[in-house]
Amino acid sequence: MKQSTYPLERELGMRYYASDAEGIFGKLRSSPEDFLVEELPLPEKGGTAGPYCICLLEKKNWELQHAIKEIAKRLGISHRRIGWAGTKDRNAITKQWISIFNVTAEQVAAIHLKDITLEPVRQSNEALALGQLLGNRFDLVIRDTRSANLPEHVQALNVTASEGVPNYFGLQRFGAIRPVTHRVGEWILRGDFEQAVVTYVGQEFPGEMDPVKSIRSDFLENRDPEPALRNLPVYMAFERAMLHHLYTHPGDYRGALLELPPKLLSLFVSAFQSYLFNCALSQRLDDGGTLNDPVPGDRLIFANGRTDTATTANVNTVAIHIRRDRCTIALFMPGKTKTVATTLGEEIMESLLREHRITAEDFERAAAFVSTKFEGAWRPITLKTAIESTIENTDVRLKFTLPPGHYATTVCREFMKADPLQMI
Repeated sequence: MKQSTYPLERELGMRYYASDAEGIFGKLRSSPEDFLVEELPLPEKGGTAGPYCICLLEKKNWELQHAIKEIAKRLGISHRRIGWAGTKDRNAITKQWISIFNVTAEQVAAIHLKDITLEPVRQSNEALALGQLLGNRFDLVIRDTRSANLPEHVQALNVTASEGVPNYFGLQRFGAIRPVTHRVGEWILRGDFEQAVVTYVGQEFPGEMDPVKSIRSDFLENRDPEPALRNLPVYMAFERAMLHHLYTHPGDYRGALLELPPKLLSLFVSAFQSYLFNCALSQRLDDGGTLNDPVPGDRLIFANGRTDTATTANVNTVAIHIRRDRCTIALFMPGKTKTVATTLGEEIMESLLREHRITAEDFERAAAFVSTKFEGAWRPITLKTAIESTIENTDVRLKFTLPPGHYATTVCREFMKADPLQMI
């Protein structure tokens, strides 16, 4: 395995690649047309009648939360009445499913927004919730790659992807331009709402415009919402909502956070869970473990969600099941459910929680605050997919399908081995 040398990836726990081969480098998302993603929906749930209008949303260069707020504004409703199955990238063309409570198909069809198409499809008696999809189909182009023998190089990486790469949560899980969501989530878990707000509003990153960085740093230093509210661009709606609350309710950082959509608040905490998973997976690899070779004590997850444990007696049989894609080694992303560490992976995660001073009680308190369960979940450590690749000069097109909650950029980073900023 090859280690990443990029500080940002290492900061987010993404320390390894599956293969030792050099990458093809290049640039992903030179334009939104280079990153096409289409949700594969579950069979119809909730019947064909009910108060929820199920719609197909196609958008280009829109961040989902902002698109949802703008759709809600045009409908004259709260954004809290809109649900969705998956969170998609901004710098992309995406097709995904949303549900809207108590609106008619005619109202939806009357919406006209630049680079957004919203098509009412059916009614349902159930809202869509995060994760309710079969998966996502991707059609991506990596441009201006570098390789002495590109066809052979890409074919070797196709094999690597089919055998498995580290199933990291990708950069966009933490914020593409400003990867701070996990840090905000950590402060929410600790109950320090002031630090959560200050981190989200005030933490600057190199990719931002200098005036914005200056506004953020001033707020970080002075905690004065008025100049930041006056000077931040109008499109930074979430920062401005929190700042406006602080301006009218000085010192109420808890209330400032509650100005954000509930789903965004829950994403902060789940981003910290994702960060812990990345770190635990890299720690396993640090310790000499692999992605597909089980050792006694490894927890296993099957396609139907069932879990089991590798033992000294069954480890050889488990290895066969893994090779035949019947199961994979998994790590637990912690939540409010109290657990006792009995496996190596659980001991690694428990150590990380102690390091960050986070307990199950913290997850329970955060769950009440953001109205999300945070029970904890098992996640495979390996991501495998069949790649259909084509090459035109130095451009490489990759087509593949992933289960929900898995990241196309995790596949692309294995091919590119480039600065992660080349993937956003």
